[in-house]
Formats: sequence, C-alpha cells, structure tokens
Amino acid sequence: MSKVISSSAKKQESATLFDLAPVNNKRVQLDFSAPKLSAFGGLAAIREYEQPGGIIDRIVSCIVDQRNQDFVVHSYGEMVRQRVYQIIAGYEDADDCDRLRSDGMLKLCAGRTPSDEIDLASQPTMCRLENKLTKQELFAIGMAFIDNFIASYDSAPAQIVIDADDTNANTFGTQQLTLFNTYYGEYCYMPLLLFEGQSGKMILPILRPGRTNKSVNISGWLVRLITILKKKWPHVKIIFRGDSQFCSHQFMDWVRDNRQKQVRFITGLAGNVKLLEKVAPWVEQAKAYYKETGQETKQFHTFLYKAKSWKYQQLVVVKIEVGPLGDNIRFIVTNIMHGTSREKYSVMYCDRGNCELWIRELKEGLMADRMSCNKFSANQFRLFLHCAAYVIMHSFREDMTGSTLLEGCTVRTFREKIILSAVSIDEKKTCIRLRLSQDHPMKAEFCAMLARLQHLPAS
Repeated sequence: MSKVISSSAKKQESATLFDLAPVNNKRVQLDFSAPKLSAFGGLAAIREYEQPGGIIDRIVSCIVDQRNQDFVVHSYGEMVRQRVYQIIAGYEDADDCDRLRSDGMLKLCAGRTPSDEIDLASQPTMCRLENKLTKQELFAIGMAFIDNFIASYDSAPAQIVIDADDTNANTFGTQQLTLFNTYYGEYCYMPLLLFEGQSGKMILPILRPGRTNKSVNISGWLVRLITILKKKWPHVKIIFRGDSQFCSHQFMDWVRDNRQKQVRFITGLAGNVKLLEKVAPWVEQAKAYYKETGQETKQFHTFLYKAKSWKYQQLVVVKIEVGPLGDNIRFIVTNIMHGTSREKYSVMYCDRGNCELWIRELKEGLMADRMSCNKFSANQFRLFLHCAAYVIMHSFREDMTGSTLLEGCTVRTFREKIILSAVSIDEKKTCIRLRLSQDHPMKAEFCAMLARLQHLPAS
C-alpha cells in the first residue's frame, strides 16, 4: 500500500511522495526531486534537424510584432517553437504550456538555456498570440507553406501530384463558423488539406467552416497554387487529384482556355440521370454476364461527356461492378489521355487513397483536429502549427530513419520510441550536456539518426 506524504510536511520531507513496496527487504521510495531531467530527450534530434529557414522560421516571419520590445519577455519565434515542439511531443493544447513551461528540453528547443530562470510562455500568453493573427498574416503563412514545399526540392521535379481532401475537426463549443455536418453527425470545421501525392509532403492546409453540403469550388486556390508552382518550375508536369466534391468545371475550363498542356486533372464525378443513361447498355451487359455465370464482374469504359455547366467535353471513365451485393457504378473525369480505362481508375485515381493515411497521421499522431479557440482565425493558426509539426516530422522520418527499425513508422510510434526518452540535462559554463540512458532500448537507431544529422549540409 502506497502512502501519500502530507502536504503540510517540511519542504525537504515533502520531496518524498510515495513509499512503495520493498524489494529484497530494501525500501523503495519515489519522489520528484531529481534535478534537470526532461521526458523529451528525443526532441534534441528534431531540434538539430529543424535548421534555420525551415517552416517555423517561415511562419514567424509572417507575424507582425507590434509589442513594445522593452517589455517583451517571450518573442514570437520562441513561442511558435515552444508550441510546435509541444505538439511533436504529444501535448497538443495551449493549456499544456502551463505544465511544460519549465521543461529543460523545451526551453532548449525554443532557444533558451535550460537553466534560464525565466520559464517559457504560459497558456494565456500563448492564447494572446493565437488570437492576434490578422487575415493578412494568416494568408502570408499559407503562402509560407507553399514556399516551404517548393524549397523541399533540391531541383525541379519532373512531376508533382496535388491531392486534395478534407476531414472533419469536431467542435464542442461556440466556435465561430462551426456548423452541423450531416455526413459526420457533428458540429465541426472542415479543413481542406493539399498534399503532394507521391511523397506525402504537405503543400497547404486551409481551415473551412463546417457545412452540410460537401461540394466546394477549389478552382481559385488551385489556379493560384499552380501559377506559383509554374513560375518556379516552368516545365513541371502537374496532376490534380480529388474525389467528386473537387470536380470543378471552372478549373477544367481554365486548364483548356489557358492551354495548360502540362496540367492534368483526375477527379471523381457524381453520377446523374444523363450519365446513367449513357452507361446503361454496359450495365445491362454486366448484369447479364453475372446472371449467366454467377461470377462477379468489374468493367471499365471511357466516353466523352459534357454537363450543361461545362464549357468543353471531357473524358469520363465509368467503373461498373455487378455482384452478390448488387450494382456499383462510379465515374471519374480526366484530361489524361494515356493509359487504359482500368489504369486511369484503379491506378491513377485510386492511388489518392494514400491521402487518408497522411490525414490520419495529422489527426491521430499530431492531434491536428484540436480546434478549441473561439475565433475562426485563431483556429486557422492552430491548424498551421499542427501542420508545421507534420512538415518537420514527415521530413525528419524520410531523411533520418531509412534502413533502421523506425523506417516507415508512424508519428505516434516515433514519439513512443524516441521522443519520450528521459534525458539528464547537465549545463556547464561552456556547454550543455544531454545524457540518455546507457540502456536505451532504441540506442542503435538513435545513434544512427544522430550520425546522419552530423552530415547535414549547413543552411
């Protein structure tokens, strides 16, 4: 039976909180008096990797600091680093700042020495930052994500794939612009997330209000994004990919009108009476085959189609499945000419399913759906901070964990194995020494990553 020491005891005695069950007739005592320890030893590797000029510096450069600098204790750069590294460590809310503001490793990551008598920002200070962002600053941060994506390539890529998807970020208060979404059955926001479909790199996160109708006109954002990318990489081939809600006739018209020969799209297309009439003979053929043979059948066909709102005819691919569960008819629209109907649907289009894995990393690994602020703009900034953590972690794992047991691991696994490593912080006059356990279970992997970090090019 453990015994809690009275809070009225003397200070030197109150350090011992519990007397635990003895081992070999020896008393076992537990207290929290060990000096300069941190639970986040693995952040040292992330800090070393996140060099100047990265996504955090880009975000900070967009925030205008109008405070009287004579009274500033916490710079915006320090605060953004504190928040992003807390998210990486698994503490996603601004409320966690109060618990962690004295932690030596977080101070180190934020740019302070562990022994600094001034703690990091508290929750009220952090919330003031989150709520001060203007529309202009938020727009600039969005552009900073695009700039960071471009900078992630050493040279112009031959092709990039822009995968668009959204997800629910459920809300449980009176947040601005939160609406009831009938699909999810919750009040929520609907963040729009743009990834590079071949690598999983984050391109741009955009917070949107919750809505009952999932249709969205993404044309304006796409045209602006592609214009920026084309200005930097004139010869890159760009493919836009998304499900049926991202089928935009404005974007399809823009591609044709501007003769964007190196811009392709492949999106889902919602079925309607006209489309079903066009494919009716193929459907009847598939049904007859199933009725005759009893074998499930899957067919793919291509035809030209023009909706009333479309300016031009487009190529449409239909997938027809007939089996014991009934009929399943799905459409996609594209301007990609090469490849068979089956390849267009099953490979080029269905590969966008990887986007759901990256969103899962954001939501389950980095808790990016925490939208607790009242102001919509503050929640957009929170989304940016969580996505900055994703950018850092995704890039770090791609570059640093290859050929180790951690290759391809999730953020959550990496946090459990590496980030949450107890570390002793010994600060001397001329150096700060971080000491991990000599019996660290992932010592070989940790050493491999640290060795690679030593060979990173200086920024």
